[in-house]
Amino acid sequence: MSLGQQVGSDRQLARLLQIGIVLEEVVEARAHRHYQSLAADERDLDAEIEELLSHAADESADHRKRLEDLIEGLTVDSVPFDEIETLVEARYGKTKPEDFDGVLYDQLCNEETAYKFYDDLIEAIEASDAEFSVDREHVVEVLEGLKDEERDGVERVTTIMEERE
Repeated sequence: MSLGQQVGSDRQLARLLQIGIVLEEVVEARAHRHYQSLAADERDLDAEIEELLSHAADESADHRKRLEDLIEGLTVDSVPFDEIETLVEARYGKTKPEDFDGVLYDQLCNEETAYKFYDDLIEAIEASDAEFSVDREHVVEVLEGLKDEERDGVERVTTIMEERE
């Protein structure tokens, strides 16, 4: 997602943070769906993929909580989630898990999408001179942490994929 703009207000920042929450919900739901799609014997045979999917779901839940904490600090009413879900669906809902050649490719796409979103959001915040009702450095610090974890996820999936070639 290329924001291509600065973040100019608490309301805009809240909206973008809510988009991050919905993206994390998508990642968690897709990881859970993939895990459920593994047959019982596949779960036992492929502990590495099972752990990857479990970690992705747990990490997404943690990321949502951290984003929610940032939103709580803003002095705005949040944007209704149906509006945010519509935006996310229009931007990111073009692909479904079955559009990828396997669990790992889908997970890689999810991790890369989240990484890029956080990277773009940080850039837009840093390009802005707007005053927020939360500490800008704290917001960027939290988002940097999320971005780093998504980068680690990309690397983890890529490593597994390379080992299986």
